[in-house]
Amino acid sequence: MQATIPAGLDRKEAEVYRQLDPERLPKHIAIIMDGNGRWARRRHLPRMAGHRAGVASVRSTVETAARIGIPWLTLYAFSEENWKKRPRSEVDFLMGLLCRYLKAEVPTLNKNNIRLEYIGRQHELPPMVQEKMAWAREATAANTGMVLTLALNYSARTELVDAFRSIVDAAARNGGLDHLEIDEDAVSQNLYTRHLPDPDLVVRTSGEMRLSNFLLWQLAYAEIYVTPTLWPEFRGLQLLEGIAEYQKRERRYGGLADHAPHAHGSHPHPSKTGRS
Repeated sequence: MQATIPAGLDRKEAEVYRQLDPERLPKHIAIIMDGNGRWARRRHLPRMAGHRAGVASVRSTVETAARIGIPWLTLYAFSEENWKKRPRSEVDFLMGLLCRYLKAEVPTLNKNNIRLEYIGRQHELPPMVQEKMAWAREATAANTGMVLTLALNYSARTELVDAFRSIVDAAARNGGLDHLEIDEDAVSQNLYTRHLPDPDLVVRTSGEMRLSNFLLWQLAYAEIYVTPTLWPEFRGLQLLEGIAEYQKRERRYGGLADHAPHAHGSHPHPSKTGRS
């Protein structure tokens, strides 16, 4: 029986969606949004024009993911390294662009029943940006559909450092380090993503073959899909194409195909399968 096409998909998106098995959609998709600078350079435009063009890609991708029922979507928006490796003028522009995006998109997020969250060292961002982020999170807090997480001032290595510090601090407050025990569950429960399931699929735009310090712990068993499409040209259609490729994969998690209980589906951490 042919799956019902979700409302809001355009003709091309609907064509790809018809090829999908709605029962085997990834639960959590993470996206490394890359290629804004190259997109602008090819058009002889300033880098800022590429960042501005990328906002439309975010809107299309987020709306399509919500329409087809993806529960969790995480976007790598601004890395910790961006502070050190980008000109101050570009960083300031990105911070202003983020504030404008949040103000403009909250009505659309509410219309699509999307709840907004963040990961990263938010306290290091400019106070004005923190205030706008808190406002947008609160404005979408009652929504019960997809959880959209923006990784801002994020670094996977920093996340692990912060997790280990939290574990040690908790042990020091509760009997001392002599009783400190660290296992995978303890680490997972102290990550920024402790309220999220690990991603099933990570999408990298612009053709680059690297994770760029993004969710290194959480992506241990994720399927990787790399597209040459630059981020400003990425839309919901390309997201669906990535999901179609994901559904062709056989997920083994280190085991044999006949013994992989979660093949084609998600691989939830035992303590990270629910929403906060």
